[in-house]
Amino acid sequence: MQVQDQLERRVGLTAAISLNMMNMIGVGPFITLPLVVAAMGGSQALLGWVLGALIALADGLVWAELGAAMPEAGGSYAFLREIYGRDGAGRLVSFLYIWQLGFSAPLSIASGCIGFAEYAVYLYPPLKDAAPGLPWLHYTSLLAAGTCLALVALLFRSVEQVKRVGLVLWAGVMLTIGAVIVGGFTHFHATLLTPPAGAWHLTPGFWLGLGAATLITTYDYWGYYNVCFLGSEIKEPGKTIPRAVLFSVVIVAVLYLLMNISVLGVIPADKLTTTAAAEVVRIAFGPVAGGLMAVFIMWTALSSVFALLLGYSRAPYAAALDGNYFKAFGHVHEKHKFPDVSLLAMGAVAAFCCFFRLVEVIAALVVIRVVLQYVLQQVGVMVLRVKRPEMRRPFRMWLYPLPPLAALAGFGFILVSRPDALKEFGFAVLVGVTGAMLYFLRARRRREWPFGA
Repeated sequence: MQVQDQLERRVGLTAAISLNMMNMIGVGPFITLPLVVAAMGGSQALLGWVLGALIALADGLVWAELGAAMPEAGGSYAFLREIYGRDGAGRLVSFLYIWQLGFSAPLSIASGCIGFAEYAVYLYPPLKDAAPGLPWLHYTSLLAAGTCLALVALLFRSVEQVKRVGLVLWAGVMLTIGAVIVGGFTHFHATLLTPPAGAWHLTPGFWLGLGAATLITTYDYWGYYNVCFLGSEIKEPGKTIPRAVLFSVVIVAVLYLLMNISVLGVIPADKLTTTAAAEVVRIAFGPVAGGLMAVFIMWTALSSVFALLLGYSRAPYAAALDGNYFKAFGHVHEKHKFPDVSLLAMGAVAAFCCFFRLVEVIAALVVIRVVLQYVLQQVGVMVLRVKRPEMRRPFRMWLYPLPPLAALAGFGFILVSRPDALKEFGFAVLVGVTGAMLYFLRARRRREWPFGA
């Protein structure tokens, strides 16, 4: 049984773009820069950032069309349900989406909290130590988990208050990435950007390295769709959602490329560490400035997690309203009108995920989401064009059907062209199979598709 959506349309274009960009520019680009360079072995890793931006733009056009046509809470949940049939296979596909989100969203949130803790070590090195008598438990993991829970508490307020907090956090994000770019270009050495000999030889190793690098940059670009999860809270969604998605991709792509060029022009590729961004500012302006930059990068991590928790908590809520997920997730805070149970559950699982390694977290969440969400959406937007040509589409993607086909090709490339690709793919399949089993058991008991009407 469906329940009426109680959320209100209060978020305009400026707030939507800021929330998207906070989601995108978290701590990710600051701590993954050396991982991208290491994957390709030199400054030619900039190609990974360009390819990641092209995939994000192609995928963003799909999100823009679907989000404008179906501006509801839950984003992908609503899209998949309508594409594959609200009373048919769409129930299974949308349930699987929410099920995988229970794994991938907390992993994404945890990655920001782990990055926050890694930069805290730059300011206070003893944090990297293990707790006394517990060699497997590091203080950084405890700090990451505690940060996650603190942000959940910060989100226990009305959407108007959340919007104001979000704009303040976004201003800090822009200041941070701007400072890194300025610091790098004021101490820039173009010769450091020269790739090593043989860097452009198209060997199997080149393609494996590019695949691994692009997987990481794809993770760093993700977030341009956050506005779609807030669909029922967006003013003039037919215009606001597409603009917020596409503006976010373009602006962030330019900022990422400038930041990477500025850092690689100051620190040699083989000397990069996870705190390279703070090091650039230290070299440019001194140790005090380097410390302040670490603080601001931690600020961006908090901003990203804030936006992730805000957006993702709406998806289980939307499914619960539909009667296609556990009823408790449909509960709304009596005073502030936000899905409180969904937010608490998302935050609790994310806090648990903070105890895994960052590289494992990133690889797992990217593969799970590509296999069980993005591929279904790329195919689905083309299916919807055929099944429902009369559907109102306030925004129609440019150059259709090239964007979804390009996105499918890009996602396919990063799934197979990297070392140990089968490990995460197997985990994604396991998540999908267990979710399907749970759905069929629940559907049989409730006499739902395919066991009933």
